[in-house]
Amino acid sequence: MDWLINAVYYVVPFVVLLGILVFVHEFGHFLVARMTGVCVEAFSIGFGKVLWSKTDKHGTNWRISAVPLGGYCQFLGDGDASSSTADEKAVELTEEEKKHAFNFQNPYKKLAIALAGPGANYFFAILVFTGIFFFLGKISFPPVVGEVFPDSAAAEAGIQANDRILTINGHKIEHFDDIRREVDLITDGKVEVELLRNEQPMTLNFKLKELEVSGMDGTITKRPMLGVKSVNAIEIEYQKLSLWNAFKNASIETWDITAATLRGVGQMITGKRSGEELGGIIRIAEMTGDISKQSGVLDFLVFMALLSINLGLINLFPIPVLDGGHVVLYVIEIVTGREISNQVKDVLFKLGFALIVALMVFATWNDFVRLFHRWFA
Repeated sequence: MDWLINAVYYVVPFVVLLGILVFVHEFGHFLVARMTGVCVEAFSIGFGKVLWSKTDKHGTNWRISAVPLGGYCQFLGDGDASSSTADEKAVELTEEEKKHAFNFQNPYKKLAIALAGPGANYFFAILVFTGIFFFLGKISFPPVVGEVFPDSAAAEAGIQANDRILTINGHKIEHFDDIRREVDLITDGKVEVELLRNEQPMTLNFKLKELEVSGMDGTITKRPMLGVKSVNAIEIEYQKLSLWNAFKNASIETWDITAATLRGVGQMITGKRSGEELGGIIRIAEMTGDISKQSGVLDFLVFMALLSINLGLINLFPIPVLDGGHVVLYVIEIVTGREISNQVKDVLFKLGFALIVALMVFATWNDFVRLFHRWFA
């Protein structure tokens, strides 16, 4: 019976979440393709064996396939689902059909279609945040300890996970970000922390310890810190925002998340941050299940918006096979005024595919190691 409960909490929400985000991404490609006159032959959620399909009046075959780990839009004249190669029979298309085949379009149209997928993910995230901010209020992370770093001041003082920090040196703590703000103001290293543990108030007095921290420019410095990490839960600041202010704040939130993600990726590339933090599809499923078991609909919506931003951002990376790789090629064609040969594209996309597979294997290994420690540590 336990396996059935876990399937409900982990598998079902994960499939629903991924299905929504893939649909949003591919619908962005689909919508701009239709607007620019490109024929979409197939729109699939998932890969592999087709479980359900229906063809609309425009000739697009809408599909739900057996492996729900992605999706694709296949345009007229495509040789594969990623639009990286042309169908060998594309040359046999009539002149009228070539007007609606993807590979015979000018690079400006191709560029717009390639950007539409990541753009749709970003727009979807902004809409989710706008709805939350407008109807409920701003989201914030509560001052609840999710993790205590080893050998930190917090660890030595006895601070534990799930402790809620109430004050630092007499100053009220309302949000997790307030912790760093108050700690940064301490000059003598001495700190008094009032916290709530299992509804029981406690007061701890101790001295801060220096820990390494990454700056905005990626440099590593040492500064006095508590050594705690936030939980994945959120709280709502109930304040009335106009629709415009909600949209404005949602756009800022989306930008901040993107900037933070890029800094993290940059630190991994330069070796200033461990590659063990890189997670894959199993990690996403694990986090989705944890949220569905322990949190509510609001947390699920916020997590979906975060993943949508990450999906859009990752697809903009200039790696062949991803949308970003296509974008680079189309920009080169626009600048040079010449189309890149199919042979060059084929080599680039094979290299890009190999890189993506290597990253997926590495991320999956990290996921299994993390799960092993979670289950057996």
